[in-house]
Amino acid sequence: MKREMMDETIKEDQDRTSKSGAKSEKSVVRQYAEAIIIAVLLALVIRTFVVQAFKIPSGSMLQTLQVGDHILVNKFQFWFTEPQRGDIIVFKYPQDEGRDFIKRVVALPGEKLEVRDKQVYINDKPVTEPYAVHSDPVLLDNPGSLRDNFGPVVVGPGQLFMMGDNRDYSMDSRFWGFLDMKKIRGKAFIIYWSWDHEHFRPRWERIGMLVR
Repeated sequence: MKREMMDETIKEDQDRTSKSGAKSEKSVVRQYAEAIIIAVLLALVIRTFVVQAFKIPSGSMLQTLQVGDHILVNKFQFWFTEPQRGDIIVFKYPQDEGRDFIKRVVALPGEKLEVRDKQVYINDKPVTEPYAVHSDPVLLDNPGSLRDNFGPVVVGPGQLFMMGDNRDYSMDSRFWGFLDMKKIRGKAFIIYWSWDHEHFRPRWERIGMLVR
C-alpha cells in the first residue's frame, strides 16, 4: 500500500513538473509577445507624434537635398513654435493629400510676397537666399508664366508660402497656392542615409548632415 502511495506521489510530482514546464514555456512566449507588441506600439507612437523618416524622390530641393537623401522629420516642434522663414518642412500636398511634399518656408502669414525676374521680395524688400538655385538661365517673362515673375500676394492667416530651393524646377506655392499650416507633417532636421542612384553608391559625406 505504501509503495502504491509512493508511486502515486512520484507520478503527481512528474505531472506538476510537466505542468510547470509548460507554464514556463507559455510565460516565455507571452513575454516575447508582450515585448513585440510594446515595441510595435512604441514605434507607431514615435512615427505618429515624434519622428518620421522620409526619402527625397525628386530634385526640387537641390542643392540642399539630393535625390536619394533619407531624412528624419521632427513632428512635434510646431506644437510649441511657429514655422519660421527658411524652415524646410514636409507637408501634405494640398492638391493630393495622399502625397507628401518638402519645400522651404519663404513667406509667413501677413507678409507680402512678390517674385520679380527670379528675385524674391518680402514686403517690397529683396530677400537674400544663399540656398536658392537658378539652373535655367532663361527668364520667362510672358504673362502666363508664374515661375520667374509672380504676385504680389499677401499670405493669409494660418498659411505659408512655400518654394523649392531649385527654383526653376519646383512645383510649389507659385503654382498651387498657399499652404495651410494644418497640413504640416514636420520639420526636416537631419540626413540619416543617402544613396547616389546614378553612381550606385552611398554618399557617406552626407550622412549625419543637418538640414538647413
